[in-house]
Amino acid sequence: MIEVDRLTKDYGTVVAVRDVSFRVGKGEIVGFLGPNGAGKSTTMRILVGFLGATSGTVTVAGHDIVDDSLEARRAIGYMPESAPLYMEMRVREYLTFRAAVKKVSRGERKSAVDRAMSLAVVTEMADTVIGHLSKGYRQRVGLADALVANPPLLILDEPTAGLDPNQIREVRRVIRNLGENHTILLSTHILSEVETTCDRAIVIDRGRLVAEGSIAELRARRRAEGGVITVRGDREKSLAAVEGIDGVRRVTAKKADTDGLWRLTLALSKGTTDVGPVLEAAVGALVGAGLAVREAGPSRATLEDVFAELTRAEPEASDPAEAES
Repeated sequence: MIEVDRLTKDYGTVVAVRDVSFRVGKGEIVGFLGPNGAGKSTTMRILVGFLGATSGTVTVAGHDIVDDSLEARRAIGYMPESAPLYMEMRVREYLTFRAAVKKVSRGERKSAVDRAMSLAVVTEMADTVIGHLSKGYRQRVGLADALVANPPLLILDEPTAGLDPNQIREVRRVIRNLGENHTILLSTHILSEVETTCDRAIVIDRGRLVAEGSIAELRARRRAEGGVITVRGDREKSLAAVEGIDGVRRVTAKKADTDGLWRLTLALSKGTTDVGPVLEAAVGALVGAGLAVREAGPSRATLEDVFAELTRAEPEASDPAEAES
């Protein structure tokens, strides 16, 4: 659905995107990750035809974004971070206008608008003036705008920016449902959004692509640096059984959700690279001390851990497009 080959954008004073290549297949929901100033917004604006690239190519649904721009853009529903809505118009009125702009035939506009409002969950606000809506509903109107021409590809730039937790959950639910019939590229710096919504992620930093893969593959890039054991019994007795084991630098205990269980977190000593033997010894010591072990395993790297490792250095310069947004 999207093919990006050696994309570069040089603003003169800042090279915002440097030789970036990636693909997004039909039916995927892909997160486009990066810290502020990484080049996300510039890349997104090139993908949708708002900006020209300095070099490289972008193909959308088989159409070159430069040589066959109109057909490429017809395949895209774009939702910018701050959707430029007409605040004095009612929701249905605005979406009908947008459907006309996007060349939806007159006979299909009503059904197209109804479908877009239903998918974005704004049907109940159809006759409400947009300026009277909450920010969460305005975001959904922007999403309905992206959907009104029923494009196969949705490109969403920070769709949950500025929303409260309840609104964020609702927008995420809507995006997951849309993934059943649309390919989605989702730009965000909220890592939990990618973990709960996306099949795969692309990570960009300082204009360069630094990693891509499934969420599990990205987590696997970071070696386990400790272990977690859930044990039933006395807290102090549990700590004492584990603290003297070779390879354990530090152990902490927190109450688990179930009464009577403690979750022990083991940090490995410097130079210890294999958590397996350490966990075996710890389980043996706990059982030998008369404690019941419920489960044990290596600590699971979060996407946040991986992201921090991939983008650890300070950026050399900011993406001008992100500074504007």
